[in-house]
Amino acid sequence: MSRYDRQIAVPGFGAVAQDWLRATRLLVVGAGGLAAPVLPYLVGAGVGHIRLVDPDRVDRGNLHRQTLFRESDIGARKACAAARSLRALNPEVEVEAIAQALDPANADALAEGCDLILDCADSFAVSYILSDLCRDSDRPLVSASVLGLEGYVGAFCGGAPSLRAVFPDLPARMGSCAEDGVLGPVVGLLGSLQAQMALALAARLDPSPLGRLVSVDAATLRFGGFGFHGAPEPAQSPRFIAASDLRSSDWIVDLRAATEAPLVHPDAQRLSVEGIATAPPPATGRRAVLCCRSGLRSWQAAQQLAPVWAKDLAKDWDGEIVLLAMGDPNGDPS
Repeated sequence: MSRYDRQIAVPGFGAVAQDWLRATRLLVVGAGGLAAPVLPYLVGAGVGHIRLVDPDRVDRGNLHRQTLFRESDIGARKACAAARSLRALNPEVEVEAIAQALDPANADALAEGCDLILDCADSFAVSYILSDLCRDSDRPLVSASVLGLEGYVGAFCGGAPSLRAVFPDLPARMGSCAEDGVLGPVVGLLGSLQAQMALALAARLDPSPLGRLVSVDAATLRFGGFGFHGAPEPAQSPRFIAASDLRSSDWIVDLRAATEAPLVHPDAQRLSVEGIATAPPPATGRRAVLCCRSGLRSWQAAQQLAPVWAKDLAKDWDGEIVLLAMGDPNGDPS
């Protein structure tokens, strides 16, 4: 019996689907908890090529949910350690490990040649950067997020609405695994659903998961879901830029406190989200850059500024608002 006989025998799969799977090139962003089930299932199934991007190193606090790694991997680059494990699982699959962070400056290059993109980073900024990239290039995105006992996974873009269309508004606070905790089996459950969506897209199974979202509440063992094919794209939604894309002509606001990090740029001014709407606006034509750690405060500030400037300045200001997520200065990406 060959490696793939039992999945080829699944009704609706077959040898043709296996050929499509073998021809697929994936970009997987994040080698942590979500990737722990995603990567072995897709490599075991015989996907052709995986480009795995993650800048972080394995930490002892990861091991309860990042089951690709072992005690001996502590301190190693996650992308490299994961690639070693995956090559041992199925040497027929090409696994390319890239130990760097994805941002708006390198996203296009990292996605070059890839047919399908998986967002396993569980980062607000990365999710929207990838959604923008996939919407612009008409490629499918399978994105998942999990915190505590809840999470969701959905298949966006590639002919379906983007992540921005489904989540045009953000909560007042976004948690992190470090602050709010997360249970390993919940991450494994969402990651397994993400792997199934990716497998269905790569193998061109019918029906397609595009335009579908599944939610999970592990505390009550409840599953939900809905289709979002009719979700409209927001008329205005600020995009993320990389720190390397800052211009000398930008109007730069750093929303982080002085105790969090030094100013992002010598010409930046430090303001709070609450106080930004009363700040003097930039000159005509200048781009407004709003900076914070995760991107959440920048998003909130942009939502405050856009209607104020549209009302008070009308045609006097014709610039744009962009966001910059700097990450944690101590290396915590959450």
